[in-house]
Amino acid sequence: MKIRVACICAVVLAGIALAQPSQTPDAAAPAKTTLTIPVGTQIPLTLKQAISTKTAKDGDPVYAEVAFPFVLDERIVIPAGTYIQGKVEHVQRGGHVKGRAEVLIHFTSMIYPNGYTVMLGGSIENTPGAEKTSMKDSEGTIRQDSDAGKKAETAAGTATTGAVIGAVTNGLKGAGIGAGIGGAAGVAVGMLSRGADVRLEPGTSIEMEIQREVTVDASRISSRREAIVRND
Repeated sequence: MKIRVACICAVVLAGIALAQPSQTPDAAAPAKTTLTIPVGTQIPLTLKQAISTKTAKDGDPVYAEVAFPFVLDERIVIPAGTYIQGKVEHVQRGGHVKGRAEVLIHFTSMIYPNGYTVMLGGSIENTPGAEKTSMKDSEGTIRQDSDAGKKAETAAGTATTGAVIGAVTNGLKGAGIGAGIGGAAGVAVGMLSRGADVRLEPGTSIEMEIQREVTVDASRISSRREAIVRND
């Protein structure tokens, strides 16, 4: 009787073991994790080459580098040293009479130190490292500050010089004539000269704003130091 009960238990246990699904290597592997960089995220960059509205053309490439790591959920998502690539979308030089110089730049890709590349949509939010410039609109257009005051100062200085020369040569009446001639000359100089160009030097600090969500593969992110160690 005991032998019969033992056989029945063995059969039951064998059936239970067969009923359990076997784990395959694929099922045991961890699921791929992704991280999403939200819209509006601002990333500090350092410009790698000079950009000037005097020489730049639509479509010219733009190169920058992440200056400080971006952290999300206590993990570095964009390490310092990550390369950012973009292009010049629009260039306008300063006008002779009106119209200030401006340049529009959009960023299109992000290259991690290990070569992992992610497409992105980014624009310039601010240019804290550029003097005499301001942001024109939400698209990221950089505009040169107005130099109308400088042109007025030039015209006034020319008028004063003309007045002095006129006074020396023809007295008070000559001073008035000289001032008028000098003022006209100053206005002519202002009309012939262009407004100042926007110029961003290498190393200029700029801020990139993410325009649409960017999804990255967390398993492929590495810092520059990690990439160097792996290469060694």
